Amino acid sequence: MLSADDKPKPGLRERKKAKTRAAIQRCALRLFMEQGYEETTIEQIAEAAEVSPSTFFRYFPTKEDVALYDDLDPVLIASFNAQPAEMNPIQAMRAALRAVFESLPHEELERQWERSSLLLTVPELRMRLLDQFTDLNSEMTQMIAKRARRRPDDFAVRAYSGALLGALLTSIFDGVGETLDHFLARMDATLEYLETGLRL
Repeated sequence: MLSADDKPKPGLRERKKAKTRAAIQRCALRLFMEQGYEETTIEQIAEAAEVSPSTFFRYFPTKEDVALYDDLDPVLIASFNAQPAEMNPIQAMRAALRAVFESLPHEELERQWERSSLLLTVPELRMRLLDQFTDLNSEMTQMIAKRARRRPDDFAVRAYSGALLGALLTSIFDGVGETLDHFLARMDATLEYLETGLRL
């Protein structure tokens, strides 16, 4: 995983924007959990985050987007790409997931888990989440192709990417209602099984 010294330092403006975005999402998730997704309005989220509705829309086009936004995606991608070249894609993904999640404070882990549970239990969010997996699969295919030194349109690369994404999705959907520790253990075990070649 990239060390603190290796990572580019964001400027003051970027840090302020990230802080505001995180505050808006944190308030939104709290309200969603307390009073329900449907019952929560953008105006209520903006008030709780101490921003105007227009500021909310500068960061999130819709109420759905504030729940869908995941600031861990670029961190996970960077960690995956930083794994040793001798690791195959599944090994690199297991190591990246472990490195990222083990580095997060407990409160952040709980926030991510609450967000994931929300996405899977609110129908409109779940549909949007599934829509996003098309883009996610394309990005994962590029990552795997680069690590395997093969073309992204290679059939084997695309099949491999689909299997890896499917394994991750299975862990996520099966993890609804579990504790965070059980979910992380399940995901690691799923990837370990995938690495065996899916032998039954």
